[in-house]
Amino acid sequence: MGCLPSQTDFFTIPKGMSSMVLTSISTSNTPAQVKGSNLLEHSLRKVHPNKHHHYQVVDFFCFQMNSGSIVDWNNCRNVLTSEDFIVGLIDGLQEEVGNASSVVMYNIGKEWGHYDAEFFNQWFLTEFGYTSSLSELNLNYVLEGWWWPFTAQGWGNWAIDLSEQKNGFLFVDIFDSAVARTLGDVGKPVCHIYAGLLAGFFSRLVKKSLNCIEIQCYAMGETYCKFLIGKQDRIDAATFWQNEGANANDIATKLVKGEYLK
Repeated sequence: MGCLPSQTDFFTIPKGMSSMVLTSISTSNTPAQVKGSNLLEHSLRKVHPNKHHHYQVVDFFCFQMNSGSIVDWNNCRNVLTSEDFIVGLIDGLQEEVGNASSVVMYNIGKEWGHYDAEFFNQWFLTEFGYTSSLSELNLNYVLEGWWWPFTAQGWGNWAIDLSEQKNGFLFVDIFDSAVARTLGDVGKPVCHIYAGLLAGFFSRLVKKSLNCIEIQCYAMGETYCKFLIGKQDRIDAATFWQNEGANANDIATKLVKGEYLK
């Protein structure tokens, strides 16, 4: 994360800049439009429509100086933000709703995940020319396709463990969380918007009601963040154990052994 660069640097993206990028969700396949300007369209994609290895910053984003807009490969408008934006957002919510701010952030993330699942279903099939549904494709391949744009936008890298999927839960590791790295070591999980995003997306993907809890966080002094996604009884059990002082390894071990709340 970093401060917003000057107007000149803003459109050249200096090497090493780490400002996070937030993406607006397009509700159609039509490029976004800015009042008083032409349709926004990614110039590189227009020239190379079949280019799929486009997740470097210089490829994924198109910086349009005439409209002051940032368009990604999927023709969605993007906004660069600084650390101050994240801190201000979280502090403002805490001032307004107190401890409920984590619930608000989770619900924001969950709605985002719902919409993004629908959007992803459209662009992924179109991007690679598939005529089948996502459910007929390799799940790991599909999920990597979903997260790569988030990595390009500054939300961090991830690793997903599907080995316990048959038992109703799975784990996701997030490396370099935009929220956690901004807030620093505060001694508690802070990536509620990530948890909501994961819950919302996977709920729509598998067409079942799922929830998510962060069981390990960079803001707790850990090296990365870990999330548990699953049915409500798994999440309730993990929440209870976490409140009792269990760490991520303890929770994972209990779940793998089939321990749940009675």
